Amino acid sequence: MHRGHSGPADAAGRYGLLLLLLISTYLLSAFSAGKLVERLSIVLFAAVLLLALRTSPLSRRWRLLLGGAVLAGSVAAGAAAIISPGTGSGIAEIWNGLVLLLTAVFIVRRVLARPTVTVQSIYGALSAYLIIGLMFATFYAAIGHLGGSNFFAHGQKGSTQTYQYFSFTTLTTLGYGDFTAAGNGGRAVAVIEALVGQVFLATLVARLVAAFRAPAERTGPAERTGPAAPRRWPPSGAIRRDGTASYRRGSVRKSRGRSPGDRSAPRGR
Repeated sequence: MHRGHSGPADAAGRYGLLLLLLISTYLLSAFSAGKLVERLSIVLFAAVLLLALRTSPLSRRWRLLLGGAVLAGSVAAGAAAIISPGTGSGIAEIWNGLVLLLTAVFIVRRVLARPTVTVQSIYGALSAYLIIGLMFATFYAAIGHLGGSNFFAHGQKGSTQTYQYFSFTTLTTLGYGDFTAAGNGGRAVAVIEALVGQVFLATLVARLVAAFRAPAERTGPAERTGPAAPRRWPPSGAIRRDGTASYRRGSVRKSRGRSPGDRSAPRGR
């Protein structure tokens, strides 16, 4: 089996665990409240990037360097959020957004580089879609923390749950209208997210789903039915009566007569 920088070719690009971690992260944020969830999200997002690095085609050296930088930056972001709940939390949210952006780039590049579309490619595309929604939620939270005023209109308070809810309703262009951005900056980011969501679904996900085939469908007819029977040549058939040759049972049998140009009587037996 061919091995590259990232291990066996079939081992790269397994995104089932990554998708499960992303769903767990979202559910944890949706059904929990408080500062502990915000601090824990920094750790979870760093773990998501490390899992994406595991499937990247980068060399082991670069993966270790990038992984160390991510861990160091996550520790610094968590410390800033604890020291300064306002500005520090905004900086931590920006860091989370950049980590998720880098993760989405790694996943999309890896999925597009695969020669065939498999179920792991579908998992990778779904993981990237969830990451995009979570990424924009962190940017909305950063605007809310650094803007000095409420992010949402009508004085509605922002939290991790409301930012993620607003992000995914914008990404999918549902637009319920119960939460809307109050400032121009938040509205501009929301428009960008809606465009990204439409392009992502209409191009990458739709293309992968349309090109996806089960292993049995990817197997050719020859592989399913076994090797084809050898072709017999010349083909058997009726005896040719041109006086030169006859074809019967796959063999060439010369006539005992003379050539067609010689119109004299045939020799006797």
